[in-house]
Amino acid sequence: MRDLPPVSQPGEQNQTEDHHEAEGSGTAPNGRLPSLPGTPSLPRPIPVYASGSPTVPQRSIRVRTDAEFHSLQLRRQFASYSSMERPLSPASRPHSPWGRFDPYESAEDQEKEYVGFATLPHQVQRKTVKKGFTFTLMVAGESGLGKSTLINSLFLTDLYKDRKVPNAEERINQTVGILTHTVSIEEKGIKLRLTVIDTPGFGDSINETGSWKPLEDYIDKQFEQYFRDESGLNRRNIQDNRVHCCLYFISPYGHGLRPLDVACMKALHNKVNIVPVVAKADSLTEAEVQRKKMKIREQIEHFGINIYQFPECDSDEDEDLKKQDQLLKDSIPFAVIGSNVQVESDGHKVRGRVYPWGVVEVENPAHSDFLLLRNMLVKTHMQDLKDQTGETHYENFRAQCISNMTRMECHASGAQRSRLLPAAGCS
Repeated sequence: MRDLPPVSQPGEQNQTEDHHEAEGSGTAPNGRLPSLPGTPSLPRPIPVYASGSPTVPQRSIRVRTDAEFHSLQLRRQFASYSSMERPLSPASRPHSPWGRFDPYESAEDQEKEYVGFATLPHQVQRKTVKKGFTFTLMVAGESGLGKSTLINSLFLTDLYKDRKVPNAEERINQTVGILTHTVSIEEKGIKLRLTVIDTPGFGDSINETGSWKPLEDYIDKQFEQYFRDESGLNRRNIQDNRVHCCLYFISPYGHGLRPLDVACMKALHNKVNIVPVVAKADSLTEAEVQRKKMKIREQIEHFGINIYQFPECDSDEDEDLKKQDQLLKDSIPFAVIGSNVQVESDGHKVRGRVYPWGVVEVENPAHSDFLLLRNMLVKTHMQDLKDQTGETHYENFRAQCISNMTRMECHASGAQRSRLLPAAGCS
């Protein structure tokens, strides 16, 4: 008959209860910390006495020290972090360091759970705002169409303080030049480095053959410089001087486009975003403006000139945005008026031009398309103009450069092989 284990004494029973209490508290009776959850426990040898019955040996009662108690708290805290508990609700999370840019501040989001990557656009925005923005604008057209006045009106600045207007004799022998004006503008903490490229002498000489060549060469030169910087070792601080937009000024006199206008725009339309503008629209009646716009659009389509195309709105866009986009498309070419002088009209100070029959307000939509042009150029489509420059015009130039380099390398390698193997006739 198998021997039964001996009955424990009262003192031994108390020790056993203390032993279970110690195990429940997370500290082993032998002074060692218990294994982490998921760690397999090793089998321990059970002593067998002479009677042949396994017996649990008596264990002494230990009092935990302060160091062991602190270690126990750390282990419990670590276990709570590593456990798969329910994450904190947005209400218990600390507020975003960006304050008003926090996308989780709305009331309906307080009871939901989020990871937090909805702040990525704001992170990009903060980095971009800190770096600042650049925009390069080219103006082309014959002298006397108000190009300088319109640019100053668009950006509320004076870029032509020291401009000297040549007389008629100087214009006869004048060649087309390139003048660059750079100004830093700050508005509501947003910094913009604006570069305006003027083309004095364009359309002023008697022989206009190839007068657009300096404009074309300048655009290619900026593409080439950007390509060199992009292919170099230091690509972190590349300065973008590529021409993002070209405002081409069309004379309000005559019947549509002149041959020079057609030749110049066809030479530049694959290199830059062309936005046609009818200058000095206050010299035309409203009916004449509409007829001229229609005639110019027909000529642009007839001669195959690729002007800047506004991006199509998505189907889920707001109706007001769709109407605004259609209004911009119907306004091409923009009929504009420029003025840097403030005049009084109906008791208000406005920028405009005073005539014997009344006042023409620059920013009045009923008088010109100035507001449409400025909103398109600055508020709504400036980034799209830059994207089109980088993704379309510059990529075409870059692909052509790589193709020419590959062709030159193939030609050079073929010539070398022909020298090495003249009998084989390799080319």
